[in-house]
Amino acid sequence: MPLPPCSETDARIDAIAELSPLVPGRDDKLRDGGRRDNVVDDNMSGNAVSGNGSVGDSVPEAPAPLPDAAWLQLEKRAALMAQFAHVDTWVFDLDNTLYPSDSGLWPSIDQRITLYLGKLFGLDGISSRALQKYYYQRYGTTLGGLVIDHAISFEDYLSFVHDIDRSSLVPNLALAEAIAALPGRKLILTNGSRDHALRTTEALGLAAMFEDIFDTVAADLIPKPASATYQRFFEKHGVDPTRAAMFEDIAANLVIPHEKGMRTTLVVPKPGQLDHREAFEIVPSAHLHHVDFVTADLDAFLREIVGDGVAAA
Repeated sequence: MPLPPCSETDARIDAIAELSPLVPGRDDKLRDGGRRDNVVDDNMSGNAVSGNGSVGDSVPEAPAPLPDAAWLQLEKRAALMAQFAHVDTWVFDLDNTLYPSDSGLWPSIDQRITLYLGKLFGLDGISSRALQKYYYQRYGTTLGGLVIDHAISFEDYLSFVHDIDRSSLVPNLALAEAIAALPGRKLILTNGSRDHALRTTEALGLAAMFEDIFDTVAADLIPKPASATYQRFFEKHGVDPTRAAMFEDIAANLVIPHEKGMRTTLVVPKPGQLDHREAFEIVPSAHLHHVDFVTADLDAFLREIVGDGVAAA
């Protein structure tokens, strides 16, 4: 289905077009997918046409055309911008999405969960770890299993597991600028707690970027990827999923957003970074039909969406 027109995105595409001396304007071959070879320009013959229609020798020669690789990169960026032109709400997961996977934050939370189970049930480390992974795979979160099977206090659990050292996090100015440049609302949707999200985004220098946080308590302790959680999120924040985009590090958590019409992006570790996803969470690319884009560099990807950094092409 064709995307609705967006004058702001048209202006960005125009800005890309202006980088090439062979692209005269917004109705050029960049917009309809044509190659630069098919664009005709008065200056390509080697003679410049003056304002009165006569051939003049004093007009400078036209700049050299862009190489094919640079042109293809411009076309790729324009196509990416068009895919997000309709989006007015930007939804982000928190853990391992807004901060790098090698920051050490998630392993700290993971260890606190294991410790909590050991204290709660008097288990050794290996048994606690096995129970933790059982709950996580069956219920979506360890908390979900504990609440359903043992009716524990979720407040105590969330306070304990998120009581971690965040000193490894540093303000991410590039990501802050990229998120700020996105047109429209920005929200966080996390299976963690609101307090954890606030403290983490504060450490990253991102707290002011987001309108609100939808946490596991707001979801009535029903975690992603449950459909009910997304529906509750949409209703609470007045989000039209067909005009929204979601960025998330777990592929399964993008299934319902994609079905609802959201533009979906899977955020994966950069080459060489630790991958803290469970084995069952790592989905082969052939099965990622519900994922529209995959990126290992979130801030660079967001800059391309809004057309920033085009001049570096």
